[in-house]
Amino acid sequence: MRPTAKDLAEAAGVSLATVDRVLNDRPNVSAKAARKVNEAIERIGFVRNPAAVNLARNRIYRFRFVLPLAGDQYLQRILREVGEAREALRSDLTDIDLMQMPMSDPHAVARYLSGLEPGELDGVAIMAPESPQVRDAMARLIERGIKVVQFLSGHEKLPAADFVGVNNFAAGATAGKLVGRFLAGTPGKIMVVAETMMAQDSIERRLGFDRIIDDQFPHLVPLPSLETYGDERRAGLVIRRTLEHNPDIAAVYVLSAEARVPVSAIEAVTDPRPLTVVVHELTPFSEEALRDERIDAVIAQDPGHAVRSATRIMRARLEQREPIVSQERIRIEILLKENL
Repeated sequence: MRPTAKDLAEAAGVSLATVDRVLNDRPNVSAKAARKVNEAIERIGFVRNPAAVNLARNRIYRFRFVLPLAGDQYLQRILREVGEAREALRSDLTDIDLMQMPMSDPHAVARYLSGLEPGELDGVAIMAPESPQVRDAMARLIERGIKVVQFLSGHEKLPAADFVGVNNFAAGATAGKLVGRFLAGTPGKIMVVAETMMAQDSIERRLGFDRIIDDQFPHLVPLPSLETYGDERRAGLVIRRTLEHNPDIAAVYVLSAEARVPVSAIEAVTDPRPLTVVVHELTPFSEEALRDERIDAVIAQDPGHAVRSATRIMRARLEQREPIVSQERIRIEILLKENL
């Protein structure tokens, strides 16, 4: 049995009230009594249980998800999952709220994060593109005692923050392997479409994709990344021009989280079914396109798992315990028409 506070009081030869004061850094404890308690902690192997303490005090954990304002169907999935987690965890003394804001201005995002205080929140899960301003603002949040989770979009050089999401290099490499295998030795070009190549996840996916294609499928030529910026008119223009100037395109890789705009732009020019099309994230559009074979494969991560994982990690950090790594690992899923 794990030693209790009562066992600790007996081992230290002090009252239970004194043990409570020492464990919770309360005043009116003599140095001698504090020393006895600390020595007894080491001697009997007492482990403080912050979760039990918080439960006894009826403490409420306050977490916030900071998400983009603009987005398509995948963002709507994330918003629904956050809402479901909010309702599910109310009875577990956890309050989850949501802030959406434009992520195109890193200075504005950094200003918002800089205004958050420990008295307001215990933890923040942030989905924002890589930028020095946002990275530094997250580092200052950590310094002020607010737990930070980089949510689905990671930042380099911020080891103090946790990350929830797939390994994007591996996700891009998976896409490369699928495209190469589907084409089965057929030479040709690959059109690569991104919403923006300023995002860290897009860069990592492109690096992983190119590594596999270059090493294992040298008969295939990945074209430079097309950036749509989420604009349907721009996507239609750049994709039309690319298809018209490259009649030997054999495959399309959409490395951003939203496939609706680029696949619809392809459909406006040609039937995508003769092409090998691999995209990321399961949305109502990508599921329908997978079923009618306009898309060949979807590389997905479960947004519900990601939301729950971010919440569990922030709570674990507040309770001064390590998260369960195997539980919080977000897996890369390969979805085909046959296994939906």
